[in-house]
Amino acid sequence: TGALDSRATRAKHGTVVARLTRIMAHSLATAGATYAGAALTGRRAPAGRLAVRGSSLKVRAADATAEFDPRTFRRELSKTGKYNRKFLKDEESAKKMEDDGIGYSKSGLVAKMRESGNVHVDGDVTFQLAEAYGFCWGVERAVQMAYEAKKQFPDANLWITNEIIHNPTVNDRLGEMGVQFIEETADGKDFSGCKEGEVVILPAFGASVHEMKLLNDKGVNIVDTTCPWVSKVWNAVDAHTRKEFTSIIHGKWAHEETIATASFAKTYLVVKDMKEAQYVCDYVLDGGDRDEFLAKFKNAYSEGFDPDTDLGALGIANQTTMLKGETEAIGKLLEKTMMQKHGVDKLNDHYMVMDTICDATQERQDAMYKLVDDKPDMMLVVGGFNSSNTSHLQEISEDASIPSFWVDTHDRLDADTNTITHRLAHGELVETKDWLPAGKVTIGVTSGASTPDKVVEDVIDVIMATKKKMSGAPAR
Repeated sequence: TGALDSRATRAKHGTVVARLTRIMAHSLATAGATYAGAALTGRRAPAGRLAVRGSSLKVRAADATAEFDPRTFRRELSKTGKYNRKFLKDEESAKKMEDDGIGYSKSGLVAKMRESGNVHVDGDVTFQLAEAYGFCWGVERAVQMAYEAKKQFPDANLWITNEIIHNPTVNDRLGEMGVQFIEETADGKDFSGCKEGEVVILPAFGASVHEMKLLNDKGVNIVDTTCPWVSKVWNAVDAHTRKEFTSIIHGKWAHEETIATASFAKTYLVVKDMKEAQYVCDYVLDGGDRDEFLAKFKNAYSEGFDPDTDLGALGIANQTTMLKGETEAIGKLLEKTMMQKHGVDKLNDHYMVMDTICDATQERQDAMYKLVDDKPDMMLVVGGFNSSNTSHLQEISEDASIPSFWVDTHDRLDADTNTITHRLAHGELVETKDWLPAGKVTIGVTSGASTPDKVVEDVIDVIMATKKKMSGAPAR
Protein backbone atom coordinates (compact mmCIF):
# COMPACT_ATOMS: atom_id res chain seq x y z
CA THR A 1 0.00 0.00 0.00
CA GLY A 2 2.83 2.40 0.84
CA ALA A 3 4.38 1.74 -2.58
CA LEU A 4 1.05 2.46 -4.23
CA ASP A 5 0.73 5.71 -2.28
CA SER A 6 4.26 6.66 -3.34
CA ARG A 7 3.54 5.98 -7.01
CA ALA A 8 0.33 7.97 -6.80
CA THR A 9 2.20 10.92 -5.33
CA ARG A 10 4.80 10.83 -8.08
CA ALA A 11 2.11 10.61 -10.74
CA LYS A 12 0.27 13.53 -9.22
CA HIS A 13 3.27 15.81 -8.85
CA GLY A 14 5.66 14.59 -11.54
CA THR A 15 4.92 17.57 -13.77
CA VAL A 16 4.96 20.34 -11.19
CA VAL A 17 7.05 22.76 -13.24
CA ALA A 18 4.99 22.10 -16.34
CA ARG A 19 1.80 22.65 -14.37
CA LEU A 20 2.99 26.02 -13.07
CA THR A 21 3.98 26.99 -16.60
CA ARG A 22 0.51 26.07 -17.89
CA ILE A 23 -1.19 28.02 -15.11
CA MET A 24 0.81 31.16 -15.79
CA ALA A 25 0.45 30.85 -19.55
CA HIS A 26 -3.33 30.54 -19.14
CA SER A 27 -3.34 33.53 -16.81
CA LEU A 28 -1.51 35.75 -19.27
CA ALA A 29 -3.63 34.56 -22.15
CA THR A 30 -6.69 35.65 -20.16
CA ALA A 31 -5.42 39.02 -19.03
CA GLY A 32 -3.09 39.82 -21.88
CA ALA A 33 0.67 40.04 -21.52
CA THR A 34 1.16 42.39 -18.59
CA TYR A 35 4.02 44.15 -16.94
CA ALA A 36 4.64 43.49 -13.23
CA GLY A 37 2.44 45.80 -11.21
CA ALA A 38 0.25 46.60 -14.21
CA ALA A 39 -1.81 43.42 -14.05
CA LEU A 40 -4.29 44.85 -11.59
CA THR A 41 -4.69 48.29 -13.13
CA GLY A 42 -5.51 47.31 -16.69
CA ARG A 43 -2.28 48.62 -18.25
CA ARG A 44 -1.01 46.18 -20.83
CA ALA A 45 2.39 45.40 -22.15
CA PRO A 46 2.98 44.60 -25.82
CA ALA A 47 2.21 41.00 -26.60
CA GLY A 48 5.24 38.79 -26.91
CA ARG A 49 6.67 35.33 -26.49
CA LEU A 50 6.37 33.58 -23.18
CA ALA A 51 9.34 32.05 -21.38
CA VAL A 52 9.37 30.67 -17.86
CA ARG A 53 12.38 30.11 -15.64
CA GLY A 54 11.34 29.07 -12.17
CA SER A 55 8.66 31.60 -11.24
CA SER A 56 10.22 34.40 -13.26
CA LEU A 57 7.98 34.97 -16.24
CA LYS A 58 9.31 37.18 -19.00
CA VAL A 59 7.36 38.75 -21.87
CA ARG A 60 9.60 39.37 -24.84
CA ALA A 61 8.63 42.00 -27.38
CA ALA A 62 10.56 43.92 -30.01
CA ASP A 63 11.14 46.97 -27.84
CA ALA A 64 10.58 45.89 -24.23
CA THR A 65 11.20 43.11 -21.77
CA ALA A 66 9.22 42.96 -18.53
CA GLU A 67 9.67 40.48 -15.74
CA PHE A 68 6.81 39.24 -13.57
CA ASP A 69 7.63 40.19 -9.99
CA PRO A 70 5.83 38.05 -7.38
CA ARG A 71 6.35 40.57 -4.57
CA THR A 72 4.95 43.47 -6.59
CA PHE A 73 2.03 41.34 -7.69
CA ARG A 74 1.16 40.36 -4.11
CA ARG A 75 1.25 44.01 -3.04
CA GLU A 76 -1.03 45.06 -5.90
CA LEU A 77 -3.35 42.14 -5.25
CA SER A 78 -4.02 43.39 -1.72
CA LYS A 79 -5.37 46.64 -3.19
CA THR A 80 -8.00 45.09 -5.46
CA GLY A 81 -10.79 44.81 -2.88
CA LYS A 82 -11.17 41.14 -3.79
CA TYR A 83 -8.35 39.79 -1.66
CA ASN A 84 -8.66 39.13 2.05
CA ARG A 85 -6.15 37.65 4.49
CA LYS A 86 -7.62 39.14 7.65
CA PHE A 87 -8.40 36.77 10.52
CA LEU A 88 -11.64 38.09 12.04
CA LYS A 89 -11.46 35.90 15.19
CA ASP A 90 -15.24 35.50 14.94
CA GLU A 91 -16.54 33.74 18.07
CA GLU A 92 -19.54 32.23 16.32
CA SER A 93 -17.28 30.56 13.74
CA ALA A 94 -14.98 29.29 16.49
CA LYS A 95 -17.96 27.82 18.34
CA LYS A 96 -19.18 26.06 15.19
CA MET A 97 -15.72 24.57 14.71
CA GLU A 98 -15.84 23.19 18.24
CA ASP A 99 -19.35 21.83 17.71
CA ASP A 100 -18.15 20.15 14.50
CA GLY A 101 -15.32 18.47 16.38
CA ILE A 102 -12.50 20.24 14.58
CA GLY A 103 -11.50 22.82 17.13
CA TYR A 104 -9.45 22.96 20.30
CA SER A 105 -10.89 20.69 23.00
CA LYS A 106 -12.32 22.65 25.91
CA SER A 107 -14.24 19.93 27.72
CA GLY A 108 -13.24 16.57 26.22
CA LEU A 109 -10.67 14.02 27.36
CA VAL A 110 -7.72 15.93 25.91
CA ALA A 111 -8.79 19.03 27.83
CA LYS A 112 -9.02 16.96 31.02
CA MET A 113 -5.54 15.55 30.39
CA ARG A 114 -4.14 19.06 30.11
CA GLU A 115 -5.64 19.81 33.53
CA SER A 116 -4.15 16.61 35.02
CA GLY A 117 -0.49 16.95 34.13
CA ASN A 118 -1.05 15.56 30.61
CA VAL A 119 -1.81 12.11 32.01
CA HIS A 120 -4.93 9.96 31.95
CA VAL A 121 -5.24 6.53 33.57
CA ASP A 122 -7.94 4.08 32.54
CA GLY A 123 -7.59 0.65 34.10
CA ASP A 124 -4.31 -0.87 32.92
CA VAL A 125 -3.64 1.92 30.42
CA THR A 126 -1.77 5.12 31.18
CA PHE A 127 -1.89 7.77 28.44
CA GLN A 128 0.90 10.33 28.54
CA LEU A 129 0.21 13.36 26.34
CA ALA A 130 3.08 15.36 24.85
CA GLU A 131 3.54 18.88 26.24
CA ALA A 132 3.01 20.36 22.76
CA TYR A 133 0.75 18.59 20.29
CA GLY A 134 -2.09 19.02 17.82
CA PHE A 135 -3.58 22.10 16.20
CA CYS A 136 -1.05 24.91 15.87
CA TRP A 137 -2.10 28.55 15.71
CA GLY A 138 -1.58 28.79 11.93
CA VAL A 139 -3.75 25.74 11.25
CA GLU A 140 -6.50 26.80 13.64
CA ARG A 141 -6.44 30.26 12.07
CA ALA A 142 -6.74 28.84 8.53
CA VAL A 143 -9.69 26.58 9.35
CA GLN A 144 -11.52 29.31 11.23
CA MET A 145 -10.96 31.71 8.31
CA ALA A 146 -12.65 29.14 6.05
CA TYR A 147 -15.60 29.03 8.45
CA GLU A 148 -15.65 32.83 8.52
CA ALA A 149 -15.67 32.92 4.70
CA LYS A 150 -18.74 30.68 4.68
CA LYS A 151 -20.46 33.07 7.09
CA GLN A 152 -19.34 36.17 5.18
CA PHE A 153 -20.43 34.79 1.78
CA PRO A 154 -23.44 32.58 2.70
CA ASP A 155 -24.91 32.44 -0.80
CA ALA A 156 -21.71 32.32 -2.88
CA ASN A 157 -20.03 29.26 -4.35
CA LEU A 158 -16.94 28.56 -2.23
CA TRP A 159 -13.89 26.78 -3.61
CA ILE A 160 -10.54 25.82 -2.15
CA THR A 161 -7.40 25.23 -4.20
CA ASN A 162 -6.28 22.23 -2.15
CA GLU A 163 -6.92 20.59 1.19
CA ILE A 164 -7.14 23.40 3.75
CA ILE A 165 -4.81 21.36 5.98
CA HIS A 166 -3.57 17.78 5.84
CA ASN A 167 -6.31 16.17 7.89
CA PRO A 168 -9.18 14.14 6.40
CA THR A 169 -11.67 14.95 9.18
CA VAL A 170 -11.30 18.71 8.70
CA ASN A 171 -11.50 18.53 4.91
CA ASP A 172 -14.59 16.32 5.10
CA ARG A 173 -16.28 18.89 7.33
CA LEU A 174 -15.58 21.67 4.84
CA GLY A 175 -17.02 19.52 2.07
CA GLU A 176 -20.16 18.98 4.13
CA MET A 177 -20.42 22.77 4.46
CA GLY A 178 -20.52 23.06 0.69
CA VAL A 179 -16.92 24.09 0.06
CA GLN A 180 -15.82 22.64 -3.29
CA PHE A 181 -12.28 21.40 -3.87
CA ILE A 182 -10.48 22.32 -7.09
CA GLU A 183 -10.06 19.10 -9.06
CA GLU A 184 -6.56 17.88 -9.76
CA THR A 185 -6.36 16.35 -13.23
CA ALA A 186 -3.56 14.80 -15.26
CA ASP A 187 -3.01 18.27 -16.78
CA GLY A 188 -2.98 20.06 -13.44
CA LYS A 189 -5.68 21.81 -11.43
CA ASP A 190 -8.95 22.55 -13.21
CA PHE A 191 -10.06 26.09 -12.35
CA SER A 192 -12.71 26.23 -15.08
CA GLY A 193 -15.56 25.90 -12.56
CA CYS A 194 -14.56 29.07 -10.69
CA LYS A 195 -16.59 32.02 -11.95
CA GLU A 196 -16.26 35.76 -11.47
CA GLY A 197 -17.56 36.87 -8.09
CA GLU A 198 -17.27 33.45 -6.48
CA VAL A 199 -14.98 32.80 -3.50
CA VAL A 200 -11.73 30.83 -3.60
CA ILE A 201 -9.91 29.91 -0.39
CA LEU A 202 -6.14 29.47 -0.39
CA PRO A 203 -5.04 26.78 2.12
CA ALA A 204 -2.81 27.07 5.18
CA PHE A 205 0.33 26.04 3.29
CA GLY A 206 -0.36 28.63 0.59
CA ALA A 207 -0.76 28.58 -3.17
CA SER A 208 1.67 29.36 -5.94
CA VAL A 209 1.86 32.93 -7.13
CA HIS A 210 0.82 31.64 -10.55
CA GLU A 211 -2.45 30.34 -9.12
CA MET A 212 -3.03 33.67 -7.38
CA LYS A 213 -2.50 35.46 -10.69
CA LEU A 214 -4.91 33.18 -12.51
CA LEU A 215 -7.58 33.61 -9.82
CA ASN A 216 -7.20 37.37 -9.85
CA ASP A 217 -7.62 37.38 -13.61
CA LYS A 218 -10.85 35.39 -13.22
CA GLY A 219 -12.26 38.08 -10.92
CA VAL A 220 -12.95 35.83 -7.94
CA ASN A 221 -12.85 36.83 -4.28
CA ILE A 222 -9.71 35.37 -2.72
CA VAL A 223 -9.59 34.39 0.97
CA ASP A 224 -5.95 33.76 1.77
CA THR A 225 -5.49 31.58 4.87
CA THR A 226 -1.74 31.05 4.30
CA CYS A 227 0.07 30.62 7.60
CA PRO A 228 2.20 33.70 8.42
CA TRP A 229 5.18 31.38 8.97
CA VAL A 230 4.87 30.16 5.38
CA SER A 231 4.67 33.76 4.18
CA LYS A 232 7.88 34.40 6.12
CA VAL A 233 9.61 31.73 4.04
CA TRP A 234 8.31 33.39 0.87
CA ASN A 235 9.88 36.65 2.01
CA ALA A 236 13.17 34.81 2.48
CA VAL A 237 13.25 33.39 -1.04
CA ASP A 238 12.24 36.80 -2.38
CA ALA A 239 15.28 38.26 -0.60
CA HIS A 240 17.42 35.59 -2.28
CA THR A 241 16.00 36.54 -5.66
CA ARG A 242 16.76 40.23 -5.17
CA LYS A 243 20.39 39.42 -4.40
CA GLU A 244 20.46 36.99 -7.36
CA PHE A 245 21.09 34.08 -5.01
CA THR A 246 19.83 30.56 -5.65
CA SER A 247 17.33 29.41 -3.01
CA ILE A 248 18.19 26.05 -1.46
CA ILE A 249 14.83 24.87 -0.08
CA HIS A 250 14.91 22.12 2.53
CA GLY A 251 11.71 20.27 1.81
CA LYS A 252 9.88 17.77 -0.36
CA TRP A 253 9.59 19.01 -3.93
CA ALA A 254 6.07 17.57 -4.40
CA HIS A 255 4.66 19.07 -1.17
CA GLU A 256 2.15 21.86 -1.78
CA GLU A 257 3.95 24.26 0.54
CA THR A 258 7.27 23.78 -1.24
CA ILE A 259 5.58 24.17 -4.63
CA ALA A 260 4.17 27.51 -3.44
CA THR A 261 7.50 28.63 -1.96
CA ALA A 262 9.38 27.71 -5.12
CA SER A 263 7.00 29.84 -7.19
CA PHE A 264 8.27 32.94 -5.36
CA ALA A 265 11.91 32.11 -6.12
CA LYS A 266 13.65 32.84 -9.39
CA THR A 267 16.29 30.11 -9.17
CA TYR A 268 15.89 27.29 -6.69
CA LEU A 269 16.90 23.76 -5.76
CA VAL A 270 14.94 21.58 -3.33
CA VAL A 271 16.92 19.19 -1.10
CA LYS A 272 15.08 16.59 0.95
CA ASP A 273 17.66 15.74 3.57
CA MET A 274 21.25 16.00 4.76
CA LYS A 275 22.41 13.38 2.26
CA GLU A 276 21.17 15.41 -0.69
CA ALA A 277 22.60 18.61 0.81
CA GLN A 278 26.00 16.92 1.14
CA TYR A 279 25.84 15.92 -2.54
CA VAL A 280 25.20 19.56 -3.49
CA CYS A 281 28.05 20.81 -1.32
CA ASP A 282 30.45 18.23 -2.78
CA TYR A 283 29.50 19.50 -6.22
CA VAL A 284 30.14 23.10 -5.15
CA LEU A 285 33.63 22.23 -3.92
CA ASP A 286 34.75 19.61 -6.43
CA GLY A 287 32.42 19.84 -9.40
CA GLY A 288 31.02 16.67 -10.89
CA ASP A 289 28.83 15.15 -13.57
CA ARG A 290 26.28 17.81 -14.55
CA ASP A 291 23.89 15.33 -16.17
CA GLU A 292 24.01 13.09 -13.11
CA PHE A 293 23.23 16.08 -10.87
CA LEU A 294 20.23 17.10 -12.96
CA ALA A 295 18.94 13.54 -13.08
CA LYS A 296 19.32 13.15 -9.32
CA PHE A 297 17.29 16.30 -8.62
CA LYS A 298 14.76 15.88 -11.43
CA ASN A 299 11.58 17.89 -10.66
CA ALA A 300 13.35 19.60 -7.74
CA TYR A 301 14.86 22.66 -9.44
CA SER A 302 13.77 25.73 -11.38
CA GLU A 303 13.51 25.54 -15.13
CA GLY A 304 16.87 26.27 -16.72
CA PHE A 305 18.78 25.50 -13.52
CA ASP A 306 22.47 24.78 -14.14
CA PRO A 307 24.58 23.43 -11.24
CA ASP A 308 27.72 24.73 -12.93
CA THR A 309 26.54 28.36 -12.80
CA ASP A 310 23.74 28.55 -10.22
CA LEU A 311 25.54 27.34 -7.07
CA GLY A 312 27.87 30.31 -6.63
CA ALA A 313 25.60 32.21 -4.22
CA LEU A 314 23.09 30.41 -2.02
CA GLY A 315 20.32 31.24 0.43
CA ILE A 316 18.67 28.71 2.73
CA ALA A 317 14.90 28.35 3.22
CA ASN A 318 12.74 25.51 4.40
CA GLN A 319 9.38 23.82 4.23
CA THR A 320 8.05 24.76 7.66
CA THR A 321 7.16 21.18 8.59
CA MET A 322 10.64 19.69 8.19
CA LEU A 323 12.77 18.57 11.12
CA LYS A 324 14.22 21.66 12.79
CA GLY A 325 17.57 20.02 13.58
CA GLU A 326 18.06 18.87 10.01
CA THR A 327 17.26 22.32 8.58
CA GLU A 328 19.81 23.86 10.94
CA ALA A 329 22.40 21.22 10.04
CA ILE A 330 21.89 21.82 6.31
CA GLY A 331 22.28 25.55 6.87
CA LYS A 332 25.55 25.03 8.76
CA LEU A 333 26.80 22.71 6.03
CA LEU A 334 26.04 25.25 3.29
CA GLU A 335 27.69 28.02 5.32
CA LYS A 336 30.83 25.93 5.87
CA THR A 337 30.94 24.97 2.20
CA MET A 338 30.69 28.56 0.98
CA MET A 339 33.40 29.69 3.43
CA GLN A 340 35.65 26.89 2.21
CA LYS A 341 34.95 27.74 -1.42
CA HIS A 342 35.10 31.53 -1.29
CA GLY A 343 36.78 32.46 2.00
CA VAL A 344 35.40 33.70 5.30
CA ASP A 345 35.71 37.35 4.28
CA LYS A 346 33.49 36.76 1.19
CA LEU A 347 30.82 34.68 2.94
CA ASN A 348 28.15 37.38 2.84
CA ASP A 349 28.58 37.61 -0.92
CA HIS A 350 27.86 33.92 -1.34
CA TYR A 351 25.57 32.81 1.48
CA MET A 352 22.59 34.22 3.34
CA VAL A 353 20.30 32.80 6.02
CA MET A 354 17.06 34.05 7.57
CA ASP A 355 15.24 32.35 10.44
CA THR A 356 12.30 30.57 8.82
CA ILE A 357 11.90 27.65 11.24
CA CYS A 358 8.28 27.47 12.43
CA ASP A 359 7.90 27.75 16.21
CA ALA A 360 4.95 25.35 16.29
CA THR A 361 6.79 22.65 14.38
CA GLN A 362 9.82 23.08 16.62
CA GLU A 363 7.74 22.91 19.81
CA ARG A 364 5.99 19.69 18.77
CA GLN A 365 9.26 18.05 17.78
CA ASP A 366 10.95 19.11 21.03
CA ALA A 367 7.98 17.77 23.02
CA MET A 368 8.20 14.48 21.12
CA TYR A 369 11.90 14.13 21.94
CA LYS A 370 11.07 14.71 25.61
CA LEU A 371 8.25 12.16 25.51
CA VAL A 372 10.58 9.63 23.88
CA ASP A 373 13.11 10.21 26.68
CA ASP A 374 10.41 9.15 29.16
CA LYS A 375 10.44 5.74 27.43
CA PRO A 376 6.74 4.83 27.24
CA ASP A 377 5.93 1.27 26.22
CA MET A 378 4.60 2.46 22.89
CA MET A 379 3.74 5.65 21.05
CA LEU A 380 0.51 6.79 19.43
CA VAL A 381 0.86 9.43 16.72
CA VAL A 382 -2.36 10.88 15.31
CA GLY A 383 -2.46 12.91 12.11
CA GLY A 384 -3.21 12.91 8.40
CA PHE A 385 -1.22 10.39 6.39
CA ASN A 386 -0.15 13.14 3.95
CA SER A 387 0.96 15.41 6.79
CA SER A 388 4.68 16.11 6.61
CA ASN A 389 4.98 17.39 10.19
CA THR A 390 3.21 14.28 11.51
CA SER A 391 5.56 12.01 9.58
CA HIS A 392 8.50 13.62 11.37
CA LEU A 393 6.92 13.01 14.78
CA GLN A 394 6.59 9.36 13.82
CA GLU A 395 10.19 9.38 12.60
CA ILE A 396 11.46 10.63 15.97
CA SER A 397 9.77 7.73 17.75
CA GLU A 398 10.97 5.13 15.23
CA ASP A 399 14.54 6.44 15.52
CA ALA A 400 14.29 5.89 19.29
CA SER A 401 13.24 2.25 18.65
CA ILE A 402 9.92 2.73 20.46
CA PRO A 403 6.97 0.83 18.93
CA SER A 404 5.01 3.62 17.30
CA PHE A 405 1.59 3.60 15.64
CA TRP A 406 0.59 6.47 13.34
CA VAL A 407 -3.12 6.65 12.50
CA ASP A 408 -5.22 9.34 10.87
CA THR A 409 -8.64 8.44 12.34
CA HIS A 410 -10.17 6.05 14.86
CA ASP A 411 -11.41 3.93 11.93
CA ARG A 412 -7.88 2.46 11.70
CA LEU A 413 -8.42 0.58 14.98
CA ASP A 414 -10.62 -2.48 15.50
CA ALA A 415 -11.56 -3.00 19.15
CA ASP A 416 -13.05 -6.45 18.51
CA THR A 417 -9.87 -7.94 17.02
CA ASN A 418 -7.20 -5.74 18.68
CA THR A 419 -5.94 -4.83 15.21
CA ILE A 420 -4.52 -1.52 14.01
CA THR A 421 -3.75 -0.30 10.50
CA HIS A 422 -1.01 2.28 10.77
CA ARG A 423 1.58 4.12 8.75
CA LEU A 424 5.34 4.14 9.15
CA ALA A 425 7.38 7.32 8.85
CA HIS A 426 8.44 6.68 5.25
CA GLY A 427 5.06 5.75 3.88
CA GLU A 428 4.37 2.05 4.33
CA LEU A 429 0.84 1.23 5.48
CA VAL A 430 0.85 -1.90 7.64
CA GLU A 431 -1.61 -3.90 9.70
CA THR A 432 -0.61 -5.15 13.15
CA LYS A 433 -2.66 -7.73 15.02
CA ASP A 434 -2.69 -7.94 18.82
CA TRP A 435 -0.96 -4.59 18.96
CA LEU A 436 -2.14 -3.78 22.49
CA PRO A 437 -0.47 -6.03 25.08
CA ALA A 438 -2.25 -7.60 27.99
CA GLY A 439 -1.69 -6.03 31.39
CA LYS A 440 -0.40 -2.59 32.22
CA VAL A 441 0.86 -0.38 29.39
CA THR A 442 1.96 3.25 29.10
CA ILE A 443 1.19 4.90 25.78
CA GLY A 444 2.78 8.18 24.77
CA VAL A 445 0.36 10.32 22.75
CA THR A 446 1.02 13.14 20.31
CA SER A 447 -0.66 14.56 17.23
CA GLY A 448 0.35 16.55 14.18
CA ALA A 449 -0.17 20.29 13.83
CA SER A 450 -3.20 19.67 11.57
CA THR A 451 -4.99 17.32 13.96
CA PRO A 452 -8.07 18.41 15.95
CA ASP A 453 -8.23 17.25 19.57
CA LYS A 454 -11.49 15.39 18.90
CA VAL A 455 -9.71 13.06 16.47
CA VAL A 456 -7.21 12.16 19.21
CA GLU A 457 -10.04 11.62 21.70
CA ASP A 458 -11.86 9.27 19.31
CA VAL A 459 -8.71 7.18 18.87
CA ILE A 460 -8.14 6.98 22.64
CA ASP A 461 -11.77 5.91 23.12
CA VAL A 462 -11.20 2.91 20.82
CA ILE A 463 -8.01 1.98 22.69
CA MET A 464 -9.85 2.02 26.02
CA ALA A 465 -12.67 -0.06 24.52
CA THR A 466 -10.13 -2.55 23.16
CA LYS A 467 -8.49 -3.01 26.57
CA LYS A 468 -11.86 -3.54 28.24
CA LYS A 469 -12.77 -6.22 25.69
CA MET A 470 -9.43 -7.90 26.33
CA SER A 471 -10.14 -8.00 30.07
CA GLY A 472 -13.75 -9.04 29.60
CA ALA A 473 -15.06 -5.87 31.16
CA PRO A 474 -17.95 -4.05 29.39
CA ALA A 475 -16.82 -1.10 27.26
CA ARG A 476 -18.20 2.28 28.17
